[in-house]
Amino acid sequence: MNCQSHHAPPYGGRLSPRTLRGRLTAGLLVLVALACLTVGITTAFALNGFLTDRLDQQLSASGGRFAAGLEPGSTPDAGSPPDTRGQPEGTFGARLVDGTPAQAAVVEDRSDETVPLTVDDRRALAAVPVDGKGHTLRLSGLGAYRVTAVPGDGQDVLVTGLPLRPVEDTVHRLQGVEAAVFGVTLVATGTVGALWIRLSLRPLRAVTAAAAGAAGLPPADGEVAVPGAVPVGDPHTEAGQVGTAVNRMLGQVANALERQRAGEERLRRFAADAGHELRTPVATVRGHAELALRHGSPVPAEVRHSLDRIRSESERMTRLVDDLLLLARIDAGRALDHGPVDLTRLVLDAAQDARAAGPGHRWLLDLPEEAVTTTGDERRLHQVIGNLLANARSHTPDGTEVSVRLSAGPGTVRLTVADNGPGIPAPLLPEVFGRFVRADGSRSRKGGSTGLGLAIVHAVVTAHGGTVDAVSGDGRTEFTVALPAPPPDGEDDTP
Repeated sequence: MNCQSHHAPPYGGRLSPRTLRGRLTAGLLVLVALACLTVGITTAFALNGFLTDRLDQQLSASGGRFAAGLEPGSTPDAGSPPDTRGQPEGTFGARLVDGTPAQAAVVEDRSDETVPLTVDDRRALAAVPVDGKGHTLRLSGLGAYRVTAVPGDGQDVLVTGLPLRPVEDTVHRLQGVEAAVFGVTLVATGTVGALWIRLSLRPLRAVTAAAAGAAGLPPADGEVAVPGAVPVGDPHTEAGQVGTAVNRMLGQVANALERQRAGEERLRRFAADAGHELRTPVATVRGHAELALRHGSPVPAEVRHSLDRIRSESERMTRLVDDLLLLARIDAGRALDHGPVDLTRLVLDAAQDARAAGPGHRWLLDLPEEAVTTTGDERRLHQVIGNLLANARSHTPDGTEVSVRLSAGPGTVRLTVADNGPGIPAPLLPEVFGRFVRADGSRSRKGGSTGLGLAIVHAVVTAHGGTVDAVSGDGRTEFTVALPAPPPDGEDDTP
Protein backbone atom coordinates (compact mmCIF):
# COMPACT_ATOMS: atom_id res chain seq x y z
CA MET A 1 0.00 0.00 0.00
CA ASN A 2 1.17 3.53 -0.72
CA CYS A 3 -1.25 5.57 1.39
CA GLN A 4 1.62 6.92 3.48
CA SER A 5 4.13 7.97 0.89
CA HIS A 6 2.37 11.17 -0.20
CA HIS A 7 1.04 12.32 3.15
CA ALA A 8 3.54 11.50 5.85
CA PRO A 9 5.34 14.76 6.67
CA PRO A 10 9.12 14.84 6.68
CA TYR A 11 10.21 14.54 10.24
CA GLY A 12 13.72 15.51 11.14
CA GLY A 13 16.39 17.88 9.93
CA ARG A 14 15.52 21.35 8.75
CA LEU A 15 12.11 20.30 7.38
CA SER A 16 10.75 19.10 10.71
CA PRO A 17 8.00 21.30 12.25
CA ARG A 18 9.29 23.74 14.83
CA THR A 19 6.09 24.67 16.65
CA LEU A 20 4.35 22.39 19.12
CA ARG A 21 1.17 22.59 17.04
CA GLY A 22 3.07 21.54 13.93
CA ARG A 23 4.76 18.65 15.73
CA LEU A 24 1.49 17.40 17.20
CA THR A 25 -0.22 17.60 13.82
CA ALA A 26 2.68 15.85 12.14
CA GLY A 27 2.70 13.16 14.82
CA LEU A 28 -1.05 12.64 14.40
CA LEU A 29 -0.66 12.28 10.64
CA VAL A 30 2.23 9.83 11.08
CA LEU A 31 0.14 7.69 13.42
CA VAL A 32 -2.86 7.74 11.08
CA ALA A 33 -0.61 6.95 8.11
CA LEU A 34 0.89 4.01 9.98
CA ALA A 35 -2.61 2.81 10.83
CA CYS A 36 -3.57 3.14 7.14
CA LEU A 37 -0.48 1.22 6.11
CA THR A 38 -1.16 -1.53 8.65
CA VAL A 39 -4.81 -1.86 7.63
CA GLY A 40 -3.91 -1.80 3.93
CA ILE A 41 -1.22 -4.47 4.22
CA THR A 42 -3.39 -6.66 6.46
CA THR A 43 -6.46 -6.50 4.20
CA ALA A 44 -4.38 -7.03 1.06
CA PHE A 45 -2.73 -10.13 2.50
CA ALA A 46 -6.03 -11.40 3.89
CA LEU A 47 -7.85 -10.94 0.58
CA ASN A 48 -4.99 -12.49 -1.38
CA GLY A 49 -4.95 -15.51 0.94
CA PHE A 50 -8.72 -15.89 0.77
CA LEU A 51 -8.82 -15.78 -3.04
CA THR A 52 -5.82 -18.12 -3.28
CA ASP A 53 -7.60 -20.61 -1.03
CA ARG A 54 -10.62 -20.40 -3.33
CA LEU A 55 -8.37 -21.24 -6.28
CA ASP A 56 -6.96 -24.19 -4.37
CA GLN A 57 -10.51 -25.40 -3.72
CA GLN A 58 -11.34 -25.10 -7.40
CA LEU A 59 -8.23 -27.06 -8.29
CA SER A 60 -9.18 -29.78 -5.84
CA ALA A 61 -12.73 -29.88 -7.19
CA SER A 62 -11.52 -30.18 -10.79
CA GLY A 63 -9.66 -33.35 -9.88
CA GLY A 64 -7.09 -32.70 -12.58
CA ARG A 65 -9.54 -33.71 -15.33
CA PHE A 66 -8.01 -31.39 -17.92
CA ALA A 67 -4.47 -32.64 -17.26
CA ALA A 68 -5.74 -36.26 -17.26
CA GLY A 69 -7.11 -35.70 -20.76
CA LEU A 70 -3.54 -35.29 -21.96
CA GLU A 71 -2.71 -38.94 -21.17
CA PRO A 72 -2.76 -41.50 -24.03
CA GLY A 73 -6.09 -43.37 -24.29
CA SER A 74 -7.92 -40.80 -22.17
CA THR A 75 -10.19 -39.92 -25.14
CA PRO A 76 -12.35 -42.35 -27.17
CA ASP A 77 -10.75 -41.28 -30.45
CA ALA A 78 -7.03 -41.46 -30.66
CA GLY A 79 -5.43 -38.10 -31.25
CA SER A 80 -8.57 -36.11 -30.29
CA PRO A 81 -8.05 -33.10 -27.97
CA PRO A 82 -8.81 -33.38 -24.27
CA ASP A 83 -12.28 -32.57 -23.01
CA THR A 84 -12.43 -28.87 -21.97
CA ARG A 85 -16.06 -28.87 -20.94
CA GLY A 86 -16.56 -27.40 -17.46
CA GLN A 87 -13.03 -26.04 -17.41
CA PRO A 88 -12.68 -22.27 -16.87
CA GLU A 89 -10.76 -20.31 -19.47
CA GLY A 90 -7.05 -20.13 -18.75
CA THR A 91 -6.92 -23.57 -17.08
CA PHE A 92 -3.45 -25.00 -17.49
CA GLY A 93 -2.61 -28.72 -17.78
CA ALA A 94 0.65 -30.57 -18.16
CA ARG A 95 1.76 -34.21 -18.15
CA LEU A 96 5.20 -35.05 -16.83
CA VAL A 97 6.88 -38.33 -17.79
CA ASP A 98 9.90 -39.29 -15.71
CA GLY A 99 10.01 -35.75 -14.31
CA THR A 100 10.05 -34.16 -17.75
CA PRO A 101 7.04 -32.25 -19.17
CA ALA A 102 5.76 -34.25 -22.19
CA GLN A 103 2.67 -32.22 -22.95
CA ALA A 104 1.29 -28.84 -21.83
CA ALA A 105 -1.89 -27.05 -22.86
CA VAL A 106 -4.17 -24.22 -21.74
CA VAL A 107 -7.91 -23.70 -22.24
CA GLU A 108 -8.55 -20.85 -24.66
CA ASP A 109 -12.03 -20.10 -26.08
CA ARG A 110 -13.35 -23.53 -24.98
CA SER A 111 -10.53 -25.32 -26.77
CA ASP A 112 -7.08 -26.32 -25.74
CA GLU A 113 -3.98 -24.67 -27.05
CA THR A 114 -0.52 -26.18 -26.83
CA VAL A 115 1.80 -24.12 -24.61
CA PRO A 116 5.47 -23.76 -25.56
CA LEU A 117 7.62 -24.29 -22.48
CA THR A 118 11.03 -22.79 -21.89
CA VAL A 119 13.81 -24.47 -20.00
CA ASP A 120 12.91 -22.49 -16.89
CA ASP A 121 9.25 -23.44 -17.27
CA ARG A 122 10.15 -27.14 -17.52
CA ARG A 123 12.40 -26.87 -14.50
CA ALA A 124 9.67 -25.11 -12.49
CA LEU A 125 7.02 -27.73 -13.46
CA ALA A 126 9.34 -30.57 -12.54
CA ALA A 127 9.91 -28.96 -9.13
CA VAL A 128 6.19 -28.89 -8.19
CA PRO A 129 5.66 -31.34 -5.27
CA VAL A 130 3.27 -34.20 -6.07
CA ASP A 131 1.15 -33.70 -2.94
CA GLY A 132 -2.18 -32.53 -4.30
CA LYS A 133 -1.71 -29.11 -2.63
CA GLY A 134 -1.67 -25.69 -4.28
CA HIS A 135 1.63 -24.09 -5.23
CA THR A 136 2.44 -20.85 -7.03
CA LEU A 137 4.72 -20.67 -10.04
CA ARG A 138 5.24 -18.28 -12.93
CA LEU A 139 5.27 -19.45 -16.54
CA SER A 140 7.08 -17.28 -19.05
CA GLY A 141 4.27 -17.26 -21.59
CA LEU A 142 1.24 -17.32 -19.25
CA GLY A 143 2.16 -15.45 -16.06
CA ALA A 144 1.51 -16.47 -12.46
CA TYR A 145 -0.45 -19.68 -11.85
CA ARG A 146 -1.68 -21.64 -8.87
CA VAL A 147 -0.96 -25.31 -9.66
CA THR A 148 -1.36 -28.71 -8.06
CA ALA A 149 0.36 -31.98 -9.01
CA VAL A 150 -1.19 -35.46 -8.63
CA PRO A 151 -0.02 -38.92 -9.82
CA GLY A 152 -1.38 -40.12 -13.19
CA ASP A 153 -1.34 -43.51 -14.90
CA GLY A 154 1.89 -45.32 -14.56
CA GLN A 155 4.75 -42.98 -13.77
CA ASP A 156 2.99 -39.88 -15.14
CA VAL A 157 2.50 -36.72 -13.05
CA LEU A 158 -0.49 -34.53 -13.90
CA VAL A 159 -0.19 -30.80 -13.19
CA THR A 160 -3.31 -28.65 -13.26
CA GLY A 161 -3.32 -24.88 -12.72
CA LEU A 162 -5.55 -21.82 -12.64
CA PRO A 163 -4.32 -18.28 -13.40
CA LEU A 164 -3.61 -15.88 -10.51
CA ARG A 165 -4.35 -12.79 -12.60
CA PRO A 166 -7.98 -12.46 -11.32
CA VAL A 167 -6.67 -12.64 -7.76
CA GLU A 168 -3.99 -10.03 -8.44
CA ASP A 169 -6.45 -7.73 -10.22
CA THR A 170 -8.88 -7.94 -7.31
CA VAL A 171 -6.14 -7.19 -4.77
CA HIS A 172 -4.89 -4.27 -6.85
CA ARG A 173 -8.40 -2.83 -7.08
CA LEU A 174 -8.71 -3.12 -3.32
CA GLN A 175 -5.38 -1.34 -2.90
CA GLY A 176 -6.50 1.46 -5.20
CA VAL A 177 -9.74 1.94 -3.27
CA GLU A 178 -7.89 1.86 0.03
CA ALA A 179 -5.30 4.37 -1.20
CA ALA A 180 -8.06 6.81 -2.18
CA VAL A 181 -9.97 6.30 1.06
CA PHE A 182 -6.83 6.57 3.18
CA GLY A 183 -5.72 9.69 1.31
CA VAL A 184 -9.04 11.40 2.00
CA THR A 185 -8.84 10.18 5.60
CA LEU A 186 -5.36 11.68 6.05
CA VAL A 187 -6.41 15.04 4.61
CA ALA A 188 -9.54 15.14 6.75
CA THR A 189 -7.62 14.01 9.84
CA GLY A 190 -4.90 16.60 9.26
CA THR A 191 -7.43 19.42 8.84
CA VAL A 192 -9.64 18.49 11.76
CA GLY A 193 -6.65 17.56 13.93
CA ALA A 194 -4.92 20.88 13.25
CA LEU A 195 -8.07 22.80 14.17
CA TRP A 196 -8.57 20.74 17.31
CA ILE A 197 -4.93 21.11 18.36
CA ARG A 198 -5.09 24.85 17.69
CA LEU A 199 -8.17 25.09 19.89
CA SER A 200 -6.58 22.96 22.60
CA LEU A 201 -3.36 25.04 22.59
CA ARG A 202 -5.15 28.37 22.80
CA PRO A 203 -4.35 28.72 26.53
CA LEU A 204 -0.66 28.20 25.72
CA ARG A 205 -0.82 31.02 23.16
CA ALA A 206 -2.18 33.28 25.88
CA VAL A 207 0.67 32.19 28.14
CA THR A 208 3.19 32.87 25.35
CA ALA A 209 1.77 36.34 24.72
CA ALA A 210 1.92 37.16 28.43
CA ALA A 211 5.51 35.91 28.72
CA ALA A 212 6.54 37.87 25.63
CA GLY A 213 4.93 40.98 27.05
CA ALA A 214 6.77 40.53 30.33
CA ALA A 215 10.06 39.97 28.49
CA GLY A 216 9.58 43.22 26.55
CA LEU A 217 8.95 45.37 29.62
CA PRO A 218 11.28 48.34 30.19
CA PRO A 219 13.53 47.40 33.09
CA ALA A 220 13.50 50.60 35.09
CA ASP A 221 11.85 53.61 33.49
CA GLY A 222 8.74 54.94 35.18
CA GLU A 223 5.66 52.95 35.97
CA VAL A 224 5.72 49.42 34.62
CA ALA A 225 2.45 47.80 33.54
CA VAL A 226 2.86 44.03 33.87
CA PRO A 227 0.47 42.02 31.66
CA GLY A 228 -2.60 40.73 33.42
CA ALA A 229 -3.01 37.17 34.57
CA VAL A 230 -3.47 34.61 31.82
CA PRO A 231 -6.57 32.38 31.86
CA VAL A 232 -5.73 29.16 33.64
CA GLY A 233 -8.72 26.97 32.78
CA ASP A 234 -8.54 23.46 34.20
CA PRO A 235 -5.55 23.40 36.60
CA HIS A 236 -5.24 19.65 36.14
CA THR A 237 -4.25 19.99 32.48
CA GLU A 238 -0.76 20.81 31.23
CA ALA A 239 -1.94 24.17 29.86
CA GLY A 240 -3.57 24.99 33.19
CA GLN A 241 -0.40 24.13 35.10
CA VAL A 242 1.71 26.26 32.76
CA GLY A 243 -0.76 29.15 33.10
CA THR A 244 -0.63 28.91 36.89
CA ALA A 245 3.18 28.93 36.84
CA VAL A 246 3.25 31.92 34.46
CA ASN A 247 0.81 33.88 36.63
CA ARG A 248 3.03 33.20 39.63
CA MET A 249 6.05 34.33 37.61
CA LEU A 250 4.28 37.51 36.45
CA GLY A 251 3.49 38.36 40.05
CA GLN A 252 7.13 37.96 41.02
CA VAL A 253 8.23 40.01 38.01
CA ALA A 254 5.80 42.78 38.94
CA ASN A 255 7.09 42.85 42.53
CA ALA A 256 10.72 42.85 41.37
CA LEU A 257 10.13 45.64 38.85
CA GLU A 258 8.28 47.69 41.42
CA ARG A 259 11.07 47.27 43.94
CA GLN A 260 13.64 48.16 41.29
CA ARG A 261 11.67 51.21 40.20
CA ALA A 262 11.24 52.36 43.78
CA GLY A 263 14.94 51.85 44.51
CA GLU A 264 16.03 53.78 41.43
CA GLU A 265 13.55 56.53 42.22
CA ARG A 266 15.00 56.83 45.72
CA LEU A 267 18.51 56.90 44.26
CA ARG A 268 17.58 59.64 41.79
CA ARG A 269 15.88 61.64 44.49
CA PHE A 270 18.91 61.23 46.73
CA ALA A 271 21.28 62.36 43.97
CA ALA A 272 19.13 65.40 43.23
CA ASP A 273 18.73 66.32 46.89
CA ALA A 274 22.42 65.75 47.61
CA GLY A 275 23.38 67.89 44.63
CA HIS A 276 21.15 70.74 45.76
CA GLU A 277 22.34 70.48 49.34
CA LEU A 278 26.02 70.33 48.35
CA ARG A 279 25.93 73.20 45.87
CA THR A 280 25.66 75.94 48.48
CA PRO A 281 28.37 74.76 50.94
CA VAL A 282 30.75 73.92 48.10
CA ALA A 283 30.26 77.41 46.64
CA THR A 284 30.81 78.90 50.08
CA VAL A 285 34.06 76.96 50.58
CA ARG A 286 35.27 78.00 47.15
CA GLY A 287 34.38 81.65 47.78
CA HIS A 288 36.20 81.77 51.10
CA ALA A 289 39.28 80.17 49.54
CA GLU A 290 39.35 82.74 46.74
CA LEU A 291 38.75 85.56 49.20
CA ALA A 292 41.65 84.43 51.35
CA LEU A 293 43.94 84.20 48.31
CA ARG A 294 43.04 87.75 47.28
CA HIS A 295 43.73 89.14 50.77
CA GLY A 296 46.44 91.78 50.75
CA SER A 297 48.25 90.53 53.85
CA PRO A 298 51.25 88.25 53.35
CA VAL A 299 50.27 84.55 53.46
CA PRO A 300 52.81 81.82 54.19
CA ALA A 301 53.62 79.57 51.24
CA GLU A 302 52.23 76.48 52.96
CA VAL A 303 48.92 78.22 53.67
CA ARG A 304 48.69 79.57 50.10
CA HIS A 305 49.30 76.06 48.75
CA SER A 306 46.54 74.68 50.98
CA LEU A 307 44.17 77.43 49.85
CA ASP A 308 44.97 76.66 46.21
CA ARG A 309 44.19 72.98 46.80
CA ILE A 310 40.93 73.89 48.55
CA ARG A 311 39.89 76.07 45.62
CA SER A 312 40.89 73.37 43.07
CA GLU A 313 39.03 70.60 44.87
CA SER A 314 35.98 72.80 45.41
CA GLU A 315 35.91 73.51 41.68
CA ARG A 316 36.06 69.76 40.99
CA MET A 317 33.33 69.20 43.55
CA THR A 318 31.22 71.87 41.84
CA ARG A 319 31.57 70.11 38.49
CA LEU A 320 30.61 66.79 40.13
CA VAL A 321 27.52 68.37 41.69
CA ASP A 322 26.56 69.93 38.37
CA ASP A 323 26.90 66.54 36.65
CA LEU A 324 24.75 64.87 39.28
CA LEU A 325 22.08 67.55 38.95
CA LEU A 326 22.12 67.23 35.16
CA LEU A 327 21.62 63.46 35.36
CA ALA A 328 18.87 63.93 37.93
CA ARG A 329 17.04 66.40 35.67
CA ILE A 330 17.31 64.06 32.69
CA ASP A 331 16.15 61.09 34.80
CA ALA A 332 13.18 63.15 35.96
CA GLY A 333 12.20 63.66 32.32
CA ARG A 334 12.71 67.41 32.29
CA ALA A 335 12.88 68.71 28.75
CA LEU A 336 16.15 70.10 27.44
CA ASP A 337 16.42 73.21 25.31
CA HIS A 338 15.18 72.80 21.76
CA GLY A 339 16.66 74.78 18.93
CA PRO A 340 18.94 74.64 15.89
CA VAL A 341 22.50 73.59 16.71
CA ASP A 342 25.56 73.97 14.47
CA LEU A 343 27.51 70.81 15.26
CA THR A 344 30.42 71.86 13.05
CA ARG A 345 31.08 74.91 15.18
CA LEU A 346 30.70 72.91 18.38
CA VAL A 347 33.26 70.34 17.15
CA LEU A 348 35.73 73.10 16.21
CA ASP A 349 35.38 74.79 19.61
CA ALA A 350 35.67 71.50 21.53
CA ALA A 351 38.69 70.44 19.46
CA GLN A 352 40.47 73.70 20.21
CA ASP A 353 39.82 73.25 23.94
CA ALA A 354 41.04 69.65 23.78
CA ARG A 355 44.19 70.65 21.89
CA ALA A 356 44.94 73.27 24.55
CA ALA A 357 44.37 70.77 27.35
CA GLY A 358 46.30 67.94 25.65
CA PRO A 359 49.10 69.36 23.50
CA GLY A 360 50.91 66.03 23.58
CA HIS A 361 48.18 64.33 21.51
CA ARG A 362 47.65 64.51 17.75
CA TRP A 363 44.21 65.92 16.99
CA LEU A 364 42.69 65.30 13.54
CA LEU A 365 39.43 66.74 12.22
CA ASP A 366 37.38 65.38 9.34
CA LEU A 367 34.52 67.80 8.70
CA PRO A 368 32.31 68.18 5.61
CA GLU A 369 32.34 71.40 3.62
CA GLU A 370 28.73 72.14 4.46
CA ALA A 371 27.80 72.89 8.05
CA VAL A 372 26.19 69.93 9.86
CA THR A 373 23.24 70.92 12.01
CA THR A 374 20.75 69.24 14.31
CA THR A 375 18.02 70.26 16.71
CA GLY A 376 18.47 70.18 20.47
CA ASP A 377 20.20 71.72 23.46
CA GLU A 378 23.38 73.43 22.23
CA ARG A 379 25.02 73.63 25.64
CA ARG A 380 24.44 69.96 26.42
CA LEU A 381 25.59 68.80 22.98
CA HIS A 382 28.76 70.82 23.44
CA GLN A 383 29.20 69.00 26.73
CA VAL A 384 28.78 65.66 24.93
CA ILE A 385 31.54 66.47 22.45
CA GLY A 386 33.80 67.86 25.18
CA ASN A 387 33.33 64.76 27.35
CA LEU A 388 34.20 62.42 24.46
CA LEU A 389 37.36 64.38 23.65
CA ALA A 390 38.29 64.63 27.33
CA ASN A 391 37.78 60.88 27.68
CA ALA A 392 40.14 60.22 24.75
CA ARG A 393 42.71 62.66 26.14
CA SER A 394 42.57 61.50 29.76
CA HIS A 395 42.79 57.77 29.13
CA THR A 396 45.48 57.63 26.46
CA PRO A 397 49.20 58.48 26.64
CA ASP A 398 50.89 61.41 24.91
CA GLY A 399 51.44 60.88 21.21
CA THR A 400 48.07 59.18 20.74
CA GLU A 401 46.22 60.16 17.58
CA VAL A 402 42.62 61.27 18.21
CA SER A 403 40.40 61.80 15.17
CA VAL A 404 37.02 63.50 15.11
CA ARG A 405 34.75 62.89 12.12
CA LEU A 406 31.39 64.56 11.48
CA SER A 407 29.03 63.48 8.72
CA ALA A 408 25.41 63.91 7.68
CA GLY A 409 23.23 61.21 6.14
CA PRO A 410 19.57 60.72 5.35
CA GLY A 411 17.75 61.60 8.56
CA THR A 412 20.86 61.19 10.76
CA VAL A 413 24.02 63.07 11.65
CA ARG A 414 26.99 61.15 13.02
CA LEU A 415 29.88 62.18 15.23
CA THR A 416 32.78 59.74 15.60
CA VAL A 417 35.65 60.13 18.06
CA ALA A 418 38.39 57.52 17.63
CA ASP A 419 41.85 57.03 19.09
CA ASN A 420 44.66 54.51 18.67
CA GLY A 421 45.36 54.24 22.37
CA PRO A 422 45.51 51.11 24.53
CA GLY A 423 41.74 50.55 24.28
CA ILE A 424 39.01 49.71 26.76
CA PRO A 425 39.31 46.44 28.72
CA ALA A 426 36.85 43.89 27.35
CA PRO A 427 35.06 43.28 30.69
CA LEU A 428 34.47 47.03 31.03
CA LEU A 429 33.18 47.69 27.52
CA PRO A 430 29.53 46.62 28.11
CA GLU A 431 29.34 48.97 31.15
CA VAL A 432 31.36 51.87 29.78
CA PHE A 433 28.32 54.20 29.78
CA GLY A 434 27.38 53.36 33.37
CA ARG A 435 27.58 55.87 36.17
CA PHE A 436 30.73 56.00 38.29
CA VAL A 437 32.35 53.39 36.04
CA ARG A 438 36.12 53.81 35.96
CA ALA A 439 38.76 51.78 34.22
CA ASP A 440 42.02 50.68 35.68
CA GLY A 441 45.29 49.75 34.03
CA SER A 442 45.86 51.67 30.80
CA ARG A 443 42.71 53.74 31.30
CA SER A 444 43.47 54.87 34.81
CA ARG A 445 41.86 57.43 37.05
CA LYS A 446 44.40 60.13 36.31
CA GLY A 447 43.00 63.63 35.94
CA GLY A 448 40.42 63.20 38.70
CA SER A 449 37.86 61.32 36.66
CA THR A 450 34.46 61.08 38.36
CA GLY A 451 33.14 58.27 36.18
CA LEU A 452 30.19 60.39 35.02
CA GLY A 453 31.50 61.76 31.71
CA LEU A 454 30.33 58.94 29.45
CA ALA A 455 27.16 58.50 31.52
CA ILE A 456 26.27 62.12 30.74
CA VAL A 457 27.06 61.51 27.06
CA HIS A 458 24.65 58.58 26.97
CA ALA A 459 21.92 60.39 28.93
CA VAL A 460 22.06 63.58 26.83
CA VAL A 461 22.21 61.74 23.50
CA THR A 462 19.31 59.49 24.51
CA ALA A 463 17.29 62.54 25.61
CA HIS A 464 17.82 63.94 22.09
CA GLY A 465 16.43 60.75 20.54
CA GLY A 466 19.85 59.51 19.41
CA THR A 467 22.19 56.64 20.15
CA VAL A 468 25.82 56.29 21.20
CA ASP A 469 27.97 53.18 20.76
CA ALA A 470 31.49 52.21 21.79
CA VAL A 471 33.80 49.78 19.98
CA SER A 472 37.29 48.92 21.18
CA GLY A 473 39.87 46.43 19.99
CA ASP A 474 43.01 45.97 17.90
CA GLY A 475 44.53 49.22 19.17
CA ARG A 476 41.54 51.39 18.26
CA THR A 477 38.69 52.78 20.35
CA GLU A 478 35.76 54.44 18.63
CA PHE A 479 32.69 56.23 20.02
CA THR A 480 29.89 56.94 17.55
CA VAL A 481 27.04 59.36 18.30
CA ALA A 482 24.00 59.33 16.00
CA LEU A 483 21.51 62.21 16.27
CA PRO A 484 18.36 62.95 14.29
CA ALA A 485 18.90 65.33 11.41
CA PRO A 486 16.92 68.57 11.46
CA PRO A 487 13.56 68.45 9.68
CA PRO A 488 13.11 70.08 6.27
CA ASP A 489 12.33 73.78 6.22
CA GLY A 490 8.77 74.53 7.24
CA GLU A 491 8.32 71.43 9.40
CA ASP A 492 8.25 71.50 13.18
CA ASP A 493 9.87 68.69 15.16
CA THR A 494 9.15 70.05 18.63
CA PRO A 495 8.60 67.04 20.90
